[in-house]
Amino acid sequence: MSERVLPQKAAPAGTAVVVLGFTALCLSYLLNAMDRQVFYPLVPEIREEFGFSLDQAGLLATGFTLGLALTGVPAGYLLDRMSRKTIVVVSVVVYSLGTVAIPLAAGFVDMAVYRLVSGIGEGVQATAIYAIIGAYYFHRRALAAGFIGVAFGLGVFLGPVIGQAMAAASGSWRTPFYVFGFTGLVMALILLVTVPRAMSEAVAGRADAPDAADYDHVPDTPYNRNSLAFGVTSAVSGLVFYGFLGLYPTFLREQLEFAPGEAALAASLVGFGAMMALPVGWLADRVDQRLLMAVGFAGTAVSALSAYTVATGATAQYVLAFLIGTFASGVLFTNCSTVLQRSVRPEHVGRGAGLFILTYYVAAAVSGLIFARLVAGIGWQGAGLVQLTLLPLVGLAALALVDPRRMLLPPGMRVLGRR
Repeated sequence: MSERVLPQKAAPAGTAVVVLGFTALCLSYLLNAMDRQVFYPLVPEIREEFGFSLDQAGLLATGFTLGLALTGVPAGYLLDRMSRKTIVVVSVVVYSLGTVAIPLAAGFVDMAVYRLVSGIGEGVQATAIYAIIGAYYFHRRALAAGFIGVAFGLGVFLGPVIGQAMAAASGSWRTPFYVFGFTGLVMALILLVTVPRAMSEAVAGRADAPDAADYDHVPDTPYNRNSLAFGVTSAVSGLVFYGFLGLYPTFLREQLEFAPGEAALAASLVGFGAMMALPVGWLADRVDQRLLMAVGFAGTAVSALSAYTVATGATAQYVLAFLIGTFASGVLFTNCSTVLQRSVRPEHVGRGAGLFILTYYVAAAVSGLIFARLVAGIGWQGAGLVQLTLLPLVGLAALALVDPRRMLLPPGMRVLGRR
């Protein structure tokens, strides 16, 4: 069965109802970002209490994304067949329970399991949200993804600052995890009440839909040349962005001797840069996304190289953290999440979103461990050069394999090489 089957046709929803539902989805993703980012600035305290090695810390910092990755394809498959709203609500409950369990850990193994559970919930939620907006905002999905990117960026900005403040005020690194976990359970109830079915279950491209058109030029399999090429760019993006995020506060505190508050602020400014996803999303519905992604890879490489080899002062690191957030998240994440949906037919939007989650977060899951091993072998500067500066060249090469003639492009989009 290749098409999504619903019990009955969803009734149209009013503008105010849709805005409320979309706002709730954005807020839930903001909390998702805060939840995952709070771990990074607290790594030194967790390492000190448990005696974790840098390898173990790096794996814990980014290994949770393996949970996100494992859910990508199965979640995408289910999202093309089941209620997306139900899947979103359940996923928020799952990652919130995983977060609450983290401070209860007795050692590395069970903490890694709790991080993995949290990642599974976050991955299903992310897949579902991108499937919802990809279907409901069919021709303006990149702009809609930009709003989700702003929510993510704001969460990345607020998570480390608020988490560090909670930990300092309570005298325990455990406090932020309890607070974010229980807040997530409340958010699940809010989603259940506010997200309209007409929005969450929309399927564009059907014969009775306003977006109906001929999609025969798009391959009938969701795993085609374009989607696989963009899968490579997503994997590179995940390796680079999470390789940077996972141990960046540790680098600032242990190598550059920043104070905890300074390191947390730098990590937060990555999120401020990620909020550039909104103007990037607006552009991504109008110009060739391959060009935007090329700019993202180049900007990330230059900014990361400067952060690990040149800048030593707080102000310089703040600026570079903002730029890395802009290029690696605002540009690359926003475009990777939407080009994969534009590489498949409308009835496969869930699997397009799932393929993005799979490729992006499988790479992200091992990025912290790889970066830690590189640090052990060639130092912080060498690791920054190899993983964060040279690796984006692979992403640039993958863009050359894409054939835009086989994609779903918005009317009026300007594509390089096409008249």
